[in-house]
Amino acid sequence: MKRKLSIMLAMVMVGSTLLAGCGKSEPQTIPTTTEETTAEETAPATASGAQELTFVLSNEPDGIDPSITNNSFAATFISNCFEGLVTNDESGSVVPGSAETWDISEDGTVYTFHLRAGLKWSDGTDLTAEDFVYAIQRVLTPETTAQYVSMITTYVAGAQEFYDGTGTADSLGVKAVDAKTLEITLIQPTSFFIDVLSMWVYDPVQKATIEANGDKWTTTPETYVCNGPYKITEMNMGESVVLERNENYWDNANTTMDKITLRYILDTSTALTAYESGEVDGIRNVPASDVTRLKAEDAGVQTVPSFGTVYYLINCEKEPYNNPLVRKALNLAIDRQSIIDNVVQIDAQPAYNFISPGYVVNGVDLTDGRSDRELSATANVEAAQAALAEAGYPNGEGFPTLQLSYYSDDTVKKVVEALAEMLKTNLGIKVEITSNDWAIYYEDVQKGNYEVAAMGWSADYMHPMSFLPLLVTKDVSNNSFYSNSEYDALVKQVMSETDATKALDLMRQAEDLVMNDYPYINLYYKANNFLMKNNVTGFYMTASGNLYFKHAVKGE
Repeated sequence: MKRKLSIMLAMVMVGSTLLAGCGKSEPQTIPTTTEETTAEETAPATASGAQELTFVLSNEPDGIDPSITNNSFAATFISNCFEGLVTNDESGSVVPGSAETWDISEDGTVYTFHLRAGLKWSDGTDLTAEDFVYAIQRVLTPETTAQYVSMITTYVAGAQEFYDGTGTADSLGVKAVDAKTLEITLIQPTSFFIDVLSMWVYDPVQKATIEANGDKWTTTPETYVCNGPYKITEMNMGESVVLERNENYWDNANTTMDKITLRYILDTSTALTAYESGEVDGIRNVPASDVTRLKAEDAGVQTVPSFGTVYYLINCEKEPYNNPLVRKALNLAIDRQSIIDNVVQIDAQPAYNFISPGYVVNGVDLTDGRSDRELSATANVEAAQAALAEAGYPNGEGFPTLQLSYYSDDTVKKVVEALAEMLKTNLGIKVEITSNDWAIYYEDVQKGNYEVAAMGWSADYMHPMSFLPLLVTKDVSNNSFYSNSEYDALVKQVMSETDATKALDLMRQAEDLVMNDYPYINLYYKANNFLMKNNVTGFYMTASGNLYFKHAVKGE
């Protein structure tokens, strides 16, 4: 017997919908209150005039191939140009996407998805279950260099073996039963697998365009074949990308916005000037110093709570940062409240752990009653100096110059400068600041070519398991190079635990274990602030920072 489901949420969750589904982000904050009216709370406007929108992005993505990138800066493109088996609605809930319904076997390991009738690619050709099979196999091909490959190998039967070259397509738990039916078999029951499926790494990609164009398929509008509500019609290098309605999208009749121009303006002050002059309709990143004024002026500030945390990576493999006492000293030396109040200048909650508030089971938030790790909102200079002395560097003597790295961004630059001053003043050490454009910067981070580096994480789906792999030994997302076998074992238990309350306890144990080793400098829990003109409604952003224009409408 099978259970017929159209929507299945893994556990009881609370949290609204920063940056990307992705997992990297610029520092943002999570407000204690949200007084602004967000898009999902506003009645859609009546369409008036040309349904065209210009929206500013402050960073260019490292790529827009859903099978490869895990870069949050790609989210606006992929979320609007592709649609997986499931997607997210205005509330952040998982809802049917390309799959209309699905069944789950009694033992919880076999998912059978029934695709919508008449699915098409943007070029008008048929989209079938085989396209999903091809996309998953492509992710599992090492030469693809998929950044989110572990999101498939961790859950799908035979996926790791296929990736390693020891398994075949026949033994992979992804099958096209027929053109409209896809079957996915898991390694073990995973209560939150439907949430995992909302990630773009599971999106379909078209075999024909990739085989014909190779890695260049994402570089021209003609070859960027997709299946979402929008398609790309122009790519202007370093300037803009134009999206237009995809007439072959299954729900095109309910899409109103005809054209969306995504402009790149890297300087946020310049972007704000363009917004206030009426040159553009919205901007992704708002200068922190202007938020209060813009709110008071009812200028279209959108504040969306995020299931994410701003932290700074510490390279746990490098001397002297492989010493937990050194990492503890760095954490104790930071005045988080000063950064929140004087640098980013938005209400925020100081972070002493890496999992953000927002995941609730039976009225209990995972973060309730957590330890503060001897940390506080302000710096504990005496304790920081004591920890550094115990590590062998009294008053900072003999400590090598700390390399503090960040990616090009106005707000991040200010935070880094404040951090550097705190570390120098409170620990007596020397700090050297370096920066680079995101693509180069992130490549260095992944290779371990850093000591302390700006980063952050927005959950890819509304479950703490989106955070936990960040510190699993040798996980592709573990850019701190931390390792703890006891933690790894606890995370494995979480993955197979179907009782939500027991899983909550295991997750608390796991986080408590690793946070006592201070693998990061946790700063604050974040949210997204962006701007949109008041005559634009119907758009929405999820807790993962994915901005959807499918139902956007422009009124008078």
